[in-house]
Amino acid sequence: MFKYFLGNSPKWFKLTMITFLIVNIPLYFINPTVCAWLFIGEFIFTLAMALKCYPLQSGGLLAIQILALGLTSPKHAYNEVSQNLEVILLLVFMVAGIYFMKPLLMYIFSKAFTKIRSKLVLSLLFVFLAAVLSAFLDALTVMAVLISVAVGFYGVYHKIHSSSSDHDHSGTLDREELSGETLEQFRSFLRSLIMHGAVGTALGGVCTLVGEPQNLLIGERMGWNFIDFFLQMMPITIPVLFCGLLTTVVLELTGWFGFGAKLPEVAKTIIENYTEEEDKKRTEKQKLGLKVQAIAAILLIIGLALHVAPVGLIGLALIIFQTAFMGITEEHALGHAFEEALPFTGLLVVFFVVVAMIHDQHLFKPIIEGALAMPVEQQPGLFYIANGVLSAISDNVFVATVYIGEVEAAFKSGQITREHFE
Repeated sequence: MFKYFLGNSPKWFKLTMITFLIVNIPLYFINPTVCAWLFIGEFIFTLAMALKCYPLQSGGLLAIQILALGLTSPKHAYNEVSQNLEVILLLVFMVAGIYFMKPLLMYIFSKAFTKIRSKLVLSLLFVFLAAVLSAFLDALTVMAVLISVAVGFYGVYHKIHSSSSDHDHSGTLDREELSGETLEQFRSFLRSLIMHGAVGTALGGVCTLVGEPQNLLIGERMGWNFIDFFLQMMPITIPVLFCGLLTTVVLELTGWFGFGAKLPEVAKTIIENYTEEEDKKRTEKQKLGLKVQAIAAILLIIGLALHVAPVGLIGLALIIFQTAFMGITEEHALGHAFEEALPFTGLLVVFFVVVAMIHDQHLFKPIIEGALAMPVEQQPGLFYIANGVLSAISDNVFVATVYIGEVEAAFKSGQITREHFE
């Protein structure tokens, strides 16, 4: 049984989780408050060890034990879930809706990849495109598309490298031209673009209500719509965006940390010729699909800007519109769109169990009261640092859920003003 417990996780991780589950029981009867704090530490540990074992299983076992010991009740956990239903709808439907837009996103990034000559301009464009797309779409999906583009071009490189083709018509086989230093330079070029894109998704995702799940969670509690959230966050997010673009320029010009590698000319020519051939092979159905996805993207932006419906329902409309006009009607084909988001959606419900325990046990009340007792001008900086440190070692959605809940409680009790709350 131990062999299959938590799958392929390291033995030390399995033993650690078993120890947690055993130690928690006697500690609960000795001191429930200390036990609850230990649960938080254990849960953060499972989030930090996400690469060893997806936290849904390890963290989920802790959540079940929290409920079994009575540190919170199923009803209170359900209330947390119901209060954050819009976030769950975002994850389920919006991410699935963007899934059907992947061909369009890959087309955009692919064209940028092959048409832009300057590496500096291309890097800035990748950061900016990733930021803009992440502001209106799901940042994780945009990141997945970036990776797909890079893996796709790397696959093209290897496909040509292992064939007897001559895509650049130079008279020399491509596999001879694409070996050695050319291959290493191409790898470095792709790595730097992916990192620029990853930073771009973070820079853009933080700007809007739908860019990150925690944004919607906070915006919902504050009563902000899409435009309100953007305007409220703009004094912080826009300067950070420009700092990110400036950092991109510095890294590309200096070549620090492995950045600055340029696309080898021979590789660029071969890939351009290959993509042109692929464009010619594109079927009428695929071309229609790109048009439908472009229209869906425009409707999405309009729907979010005008706040015509909750974000999750806009995502559902996006799914229906795209699949109806692209002819995707098989249940099996639809199911793939939901595969990416559902594991994290399940983990989010586990978060809410832990948050319910924090509220029921009043764990953060003394900390929040202590922070609010400090001078008003010091409080934002303190919360900023505390949330930043916790987000670095755990999950920012979990941190945001706890933080906004406690600060909202302080606002409702009259400890802080609406202006200070914002």
